[in-house]
Order: sequence, then structure tokens, then C-alpha cells
Amino acid sequence: MWALLRSFSLQELLHHPWRTASALMAVVLGVALGFAVHVINASALDEFSRAVRSVQGQPDLELRAMQGALPEPLYGLVARQPQVARAAPWLEASVQAQRGAGQAPPVTLRLLGADALQFAPMAPALVPRLFAGRNRLDLFAPATVFLNAAALQALDLNEAQAADAQLQWRLPAPPDGSAPAPVMVRIAGTVAASGPPLALMDIGAAQDLLQRWGGISRIDLLLAPGADADRLLGELRALPGWPQGVLASVPGNEQQRVAQMSRAYRVNLTVLALVALFTGAFLVYSVLSLSVARRAPQFALLAVLGLTARERLALVLAESAVLGLVGSAGGIALGLGLAALALRLLGGDLGGGYFGDVQPALQWSGAAALVFAALGLAATLAGGWWPARSAQRLPAAATLKGLGALQIPAAGARLPLLLLAASALLAWLPPIAGIPLAAYVSVALLLLGGMAALPWLLGRLLRRLPEFARRRPLWLLAFERARRMRASAGVAVGGVVASLSLAVALTVMVSSFRGSMLEWLDTALPAPAYVRAPSGAGQGDAGLRDARLLDAVRALPGVARAQAQRNASLALDSRQPALALLVRPLRGAQAQALPWLAPPLPVPQGLMGVHVSEAAAQLYGLQPGQRWDALQPAFPSAPGFFVAGIWRDYVRQFGAVAMDSGDYQRLTGDTRLSEIALWPAPGADLAALQARIQALAPAHGALEWVGSQGLRERSMRIFDRSFAVTYWLQAVAIGIGLFGIAASFSAQVLARRKEFGLLSHLGLTRRQILSVVAGEGAVWSALGAVAGTLLGLGVAVILVHVVNPQSFHWTMELRLPWLRLALLALAVTAAGTLAAWLAGRAAAGRDAVLAVKEDW
Repeated sequence: MWALLRSFSLQELLHHPWRTASALMAVVLGVALGFAVHVINASALDEFSRAVRSVQGQPDLELRAMQGALPEPLYGLVARQPQVARAAPWLEASVQAQRGAGQAPPVTLRLLGADALQFAPMAPALVPRLFAGRNRLDLFAPATVFLNAAALQALDLNEAQAADAQLQWRLPAPPDGSAPAPVMVRIAGTVAASGPPLALMDIGAAQDLLQRWGGISRIDLLLAPGADADRLLGELRALPGWPQGVLASVPGNEQQRVAQMSRAYRVNLTVLALVALFTGAFLVYSVLSLSVARRAPQFALLAVLGLTARERLALVLAESAVLGLVGSAGGIALGLGLAALALRLLGGDLGGGYFGDVQPALQWSGAAALVFAALGLAATLAGGWWPARSAQRLPAAATLKGLGALQIPAAGARLPLLLLAASALLAWLPPIAGIPLAAYVSVALLLLGGMAALPWLLGRLLRRLPEFARRRPLWLLAFERARRMRASAGVAVGGVVASLSLAVALTVMVSSFRGSMLEWLDTALPAPAYVRAPSGAGQGDAGLRDARLLDAVRALPGVARAQAQRNASLALDSRQPALALLVRPLRGAQAQALPWLAPPLPVPQGLMGVHVSEAAAQLYGLQPGQRWDALQPAFPSAPGFFVAGIWRDYVRQFGAVAMDSGDYQRLTGDTRLSEIALWPAPGADLAALQARIQALAPAHGALEWVGSQGLRERSMRIFDRSFAVTYWLQAVAIGIGLFGIAASFSAQVLARRKEFGLLSHLGLTRRQILSVVAGEGAVWSALGAVAGTLLGLGVAVILVHVVNPQSFHWTMELRLPWLRLALLALAVTAAGTLAAWLAGRAAAGRDAVLAVKEDW
């Protein structure tokens, strides 16, 4: 018996490959995309964590300054504490390195200065390995470095070549503003640390080389047995002379900070990928509903032969489970392949830029595979539940007599309204643990409510027949059937509406973000050109130039105006990623404007004004017009800080602070600059001006001329790269929707062979029957396009005004690309009409006449 039933179900799935394939495709893609995003990010996080551990080791405690460097006497003060078993000082910087005096572009190296007698127990991967024949005292020799494998590869060296090589280093400008000359360093060995290019040398030699006497970057501590970190910190802060602005963190904070920075990006990509499963559930619902309706006489016969209602329910759910298992297995395999391909071609950042220096290996996770496979199975079972319940409630005797054909129950307006009301309420809730979980549920309820409202909505829209349909019998047939069979119509267009709403929502979201980004760039890049360290070499303090470069640029012919700008880092909380510190002229006649949300407030006498980005304002609870005392420890000599304004920033997800150049230089004495905003004189020869700026390179290091238009184009390329997965998801959603239209209408039309045969007996020609079918397809598709567009606009409002601010802490204006939305709706309508016409050709032939004879 069960063998016969299994054959019954299998034959049904294989007999209609287009319908089965449409549902399978949605499940496969949903599982594949979600699993691929998880594998890529898990691999990148794992590789980043291993790289951090190899460089920083595993100290019990790490001390850093909020801004700038720690005073060197602090190391002795900490090391003498009885609870400290070992303390290791570190000096960190970034330098530009070249092989000899070649013309190859400089390579940016992370320079670590360390005490070789102290750090080995904490970071074994940094223990230097001398080349054969080298003296052990090279560990402490001046201008002598040890490189990791990534640095050797970046410099195009192998170990044999490196043993005799010297490098020319361009050092960052010291805080006093002087211009250091290039220095030659020799390579004495290697280190095993992984990660980005790294150079290690003795801390004393590094201080001499960098002219940073009296300062260190961080202190790592190993605590004595039984020592308590919180108690130690309390005692340290109570010591006389303990400076302000010292942050303490524990191992793993760096990994946690990067994981937190990328979490919103990862979660949003995963949710968008799993929306394909949502569409798949509706396609499964559509396919199985139509399949059960078409097989109603067979189910009735099985019921008469002894198949119970529960067994009919299990039979349809088994068909749904087969779709889920096959789709999930295919999705896991495809997702693993996509992840491997993306890691090889794109690295681990998925366009987000969080793991740009990491080249991770694929990390397979069986548990994650089972989770995503279970999600795929759950989606298909959810889609098959209502068709299975319909088969369970089938009136067997009436159906066999042709009087009780299984009908899809029409839904009222109460349930859809409740779902839509719950969606609206959830959209107002705050994020949970920094993730907009309530907003995601709100989107799901909005889609469910829209799907549930389809039959009711179709009934309302078709309540009155159009005037032209009353005078044309063929159109009258199409409209009357769509109106009287609106529940079936709702099933047919349900998957279409789900996929179209996703496509519309993603189109509006990306268009809104892109338009806001372009407007932001117009304000953020006021100058026609910028002069700075070359891209890739301008990271950290390697890109800093001495203040005399500004005077040299201003003195060049063809320069009307030049302003110095500085980018730095500001850590206020060891558990949070550092804030970006932007130093700009913000006062006076030549003040630069920021993309403020509202005009800035005047700064009270005796305070220093700062301007915070939207992200910083949300993360630290700031409002214009209030004091910001948390910033005081980073600048102990400041009289106090006043939040003068909030500005929009689409680059720095975890916040930025803008400070006037004069205030920063008074507080720190640091006049170095990161770049120069340049306004050429009217009619100036730009090529000649670029050549003059390049001529300054021997005295000030390599320089790059970048036009604001080039920066805009580069920024938009990064934007498009970041949204590449979103674009692909949008294309997938449209493809699934069009494929679902073809499958749904094919199933509907093939199930109506007897109806077409009757119309043929009543005198309608084959061409007229096809016109009726195409008209029904046009009506249903047009109504589905309207419903999908409206539903997608509702989802877009939640994405733009709720999900995006809660995930990334910035706002944008809602922009509706009407032309693209209209083209999407027209494409869906045309595809539905064409699919219905093609399916009608197969169903309105000789088989339809024979189907009528079966009832005689």
C-alpha cells in the first residue's frame, strides 16, 4: 500500500518538472546563499582571530592610551606591581618599505618594536628566527628587522634573497612636524606570525628610528597566580601619577570588536539570503495547493479505498518533505561551492571591507550545514501544511460524484489586518543586542499579512467589472473566473507577489542608499583635488606627512587654496571599536562644511566644540547642546567638550568625531597631516600642477594626486562591491518570481482541460480559448504586480527607516525609482500573460475534448 502511495507522490513530482523545479530552485538558492554567507564570514573571522593571536599573543591584560601614546615611565610603574608576573612594552607604527631605491610602489608594513627578553612567553609566533650565520646580537641591533611571510611576499622576496637584502624605509613624520629622511634597514631573519605584512625589531632601536623617545603604544601584562585583574586595575588607577586616558582590555577584545563591526553586515546578508526560503515556502504552497486540487478525484478514491484523513495529510507533507530534503541537500552543496569560489576570488570581506587583509581558508561546519538544511526543510513543510490540511478535509463521496471538488478556502480580512497591525507595532521596537530582530519579524509579518490578504484584495479589486469587459464575451469570461475563483488566483500569484515584493524592496533600498551616498559625497569632498600618501601606503601613521608639506603646496604656482586634514583614531571604550577622529578647519572664513543633520550650535565660552556622526551619537547617547565628559580623559588639557552638531557619515559605521584643526594642535602639539584638500587656481594647468606636487616627493615621501571625481567613482565602486550580493539576491528574486509565474499558470491551466473542452463544444475556437487564458493571466499578473509593488514598498520603508539605522547607525532619505519599479511590474505582467498563453496551447488541444468525453 505505502509503496503504491510513494509511487503516486513521486510520479506527481516528476510528471510536472517545471512546477517542481520552481519550488526546488527557491529552496536551493535560499539554503545556498544563507549557508555560503555563514561559511565565508566564519572562515574570515577564524583567520582574523588566528592572525591577531599570533601577533598579540595571549596576555592577561593589555593597556593602551585612548589617544596617542602611553608615557614610557608607566611601564616601570606597572612592572613593579606584585600582582604582575611579567610586563612587555610594545611600540607600534606603520612604515613604507621598498627594495633598495627601486621604482616599485612602496609596501606598507606594520612595525612592532618589542623587548625580545620579555615578549616570548606572551607571543611565541613573534620569536625571531635568525638567518643562518647571523649573530644573536642582531636581535638588538639598530636598523635590523625580522619579517613575516606576508611581508616577504609583498616585497617579492624569498628567504634566500632576504638574507642579503636591504630595505629603504620611509618613516612616518614625528609629532614635531619634521620630515625624516629615508633610512636603510637590513633583514636579519623571519617571524612565524600570520596575518598582514609585519616587521619586528627591538623596541629601543624602533624608538630611535621613529624618533619617538619616551612613548610606547601598549603594555601587555601576565598576572601572578591568584591575581585579580579588576583589583589590579583599581590599585593602578589609585597610584600617584597614573595618567588619564588609559584603557585596559582583555584578550579577545580585538576579535570581538571586529566581529561586532561586521555582525550587522553579516546578519543582514544572511536574512536577505533566507528571504529566498520565504519565497520558496510560498512557491511550495502554490505548487502543492494546485497539485492537490488537480488530484482531488484521486485523493477521494484513495479515501474510499481506506486511506484515512491523517494518512492523506502525511502523504502531502511527505511530498513537501521530499522537496525540502532535495532542495536543502542541493543548497548545502551549492553554498559550499559558492563560499569556496568567493573566498578564492574576493577574500573574506564579501564587499564589506571588514576583512580586507585576510585571505582565509574554507572552514567547513557540519553543525551549520544541518541548521541551514533544517531551515530549508522547515520552509517547505510550512509551505505544504495548508495543502495537506485541504487533502485531509476532502469530502470523498461528493468529490467522486463531481459535486465536491476541492476548493481553496477564501480568507477574510481579519487575519491579514491582525498580521499587518502586528508588523506596524514591531517596527517601532528598539534593536535587541544591536540587531534589529523586531524589524525582521515585522518584515516577515508584513509579507505574511500581504499574502493572506491577496484573495480578499483580489475580490475587492474585481468586485466591479470594467466596462469594456461587459461588452466583450471573452474578457467577460476572464474577469468572471478571476473574480469567482479569487482564492485559486491568490494561490497562483502568491509566489509572484512574494518574490516581486522582495525585488521591489531591495530596489528601493539600494536606490535610496545610493542616492543618499552621492549627495553625501558632494558635501564630504568639497575640494576639486586631494594630495595624500598613495593608496595602500596611507594606512595609519605611514600616511602622515610633516606640516611643511602644506606650506610647500601653497607656494606652488597654480594653487588658489590648500587646507590640511588629519585622520586619527580615538578609543573611548575597550569593548567598542575605536572612533574615527577627523581633524578639519571647522571655524573661520575657510571652515569646511560637514553634512550636518541640522545647523550646528554656537559653542559656549570656555569649551571646545566637536561634531559627532549619527553613529557616534546613537552609540554614546549624545545630543547637540550637551557636554561630552567621556572625551576629556583622551585630551586631559582640554577645558571641556561641547557637542555642537550631528552630521551624516556613510563610511564609519561605529562613529566619528570631527574637531577643529586649531583645537587639536593646541591639545596635542601634533601638526602632522594626512592629506591636503586642494583648490587649483582658475585656468591652472592641472598636469603641470600634478608634476610640481610629485616633485615634492623626495623631501616629503610618495604623494598621490586624487581628483574629487575619481574619489567619488572609487567610493561608488566600493559601494557597488558592498552591495554586489544584494544585487545578486535581487536578480535571484526576480528570476524565481518569473519562474514561479510560469509554473503556477501552467498548473492552473493544465488542471482546466475539461473546462476548455466544454468551451470548445460550445463553439469557441482554439484561438479564442487562448485569448481567454491569456486574459486571465494578464488580469492575475497585473493584480499580483500591483500587490507585490505595494507590499515591497512597505518592506522598503522598514528596511530604510528601521533596519538600516538600527544595524549601521545612519539614516537616509527614501527614494523611489519609479521607472525601474514600473519596468519590474510590466515584466511580471508580461511574463504571466505569456506563461498562461503558452500553457493554454498545451491544454486547449485534443486532450481537452477527450477530457470532456471522460464525463460522458
